[in-house]
Amino acid sequence: MVAAKPAPQRPARGPNPAADRSGLFDERFLKTLEHLHMVSRKVFSGNLRAERRTRKVGSGIEFADHRTYSRGDDFRYIDWNLYGRLDKLLLRLFEEEEDLHIYILIDCSDSMSIGAPLPKLHYAMQVGAALTYVGLANLDRVSIIPFGDRLIDRLPPSRGKNRIFRVFDFLRKCDIGGQTQLAQCMKDFVTQNKRRGLAVVISDFYDPAGFEQGINTLRYHKFEPFVLQVYDLKEASPSLHGDLTLVDCETGDTREVTVTKSLLEAYEKAHAEYCGELEAYCTKYAMPFFRTHTAIPFDELVLKIFRSGGFLR
Repeated sequence: MVAAKPAPQRPARGPNPAADRSGLFDERFLKTLEHLHMVSRKVFSGNLRAERRTRKVGSGIEFADHRTYSRGDDFRYIDWNLYGRLDKLLLRLFEEEEDLHIYILIDCSDSMSIGAPLPKLHYAMQVGAALTYVGLANLDRVSIIPFGDRLIDRLPPSRGKNRIFRVFDFLRKCDIGGQTQLAQCMKDFVTQNKRRGLAVVISDFYDPAGFEQGINTLRYHKFEPFVLQVYDLKEASPSLHGDLTLVDCETGDTREVTVTKSLLEAYEKAHAEYCGELEAYCTKYAMPFFRTHTAIPFDELVLKIFRSGGFLR
């Protein structure tokens, strides 16, 4: 990022503002998830399951096409009726339904512990849980992978909306902290996950090395990146003034500055330009992109995502 991230103090390892997650997934939250699922069924009427069809020899039950026989193919799938009429060896192909694999990658670095009325991390977890619930209910296979300077943990792929309580428990307990190292984390992710699918990256994208390499890694390995940037309003437009010591919440680096009106304007411009670069990058490569601040209710964001057609297809 062009400008340093202002923060009052670097969060200590252990208890911090993002550590208390006991009230994140209460009964009201679960009712909201069920409402979102019902809305998704209406929005995607006739295409409830986010499934994909592939044509394979001898697989599935729905006939799709023929192809020419090649040496080594199974004789059992030769269409002998066509051979009698055309004197050609053709194989029968069938449609096979494949579950969509969805990977929810949540940035749990120290910078995500900042924000109001919710820390960015809490907001990201609620959005991630909501997308997970709809994916599970639609019988897709969903996995959750928190990351920071490394892949912190992993909730293995599962399906069926009754698994959402396991998701809640996992998110309540997952560790947080460290710097954002998107490139290395995405490299590790594609190495560990060979099954391609939708990769939803929820982050503030405050990586000193930039966002391009990490997202490019997903693209080059045939995953489908879905980029969701979360920020706090005070990050975009801080109300600071006077002589201050700014502390980078991830590295602990400090900088003595005199905050003036012109400096704030330069900072706000730099922040807006960085966010614009991320959006322009996603637009260039036709990747779904959403930017939101934590004051927007998470369900409003999720509904916006559904109506865009970017998450379930």
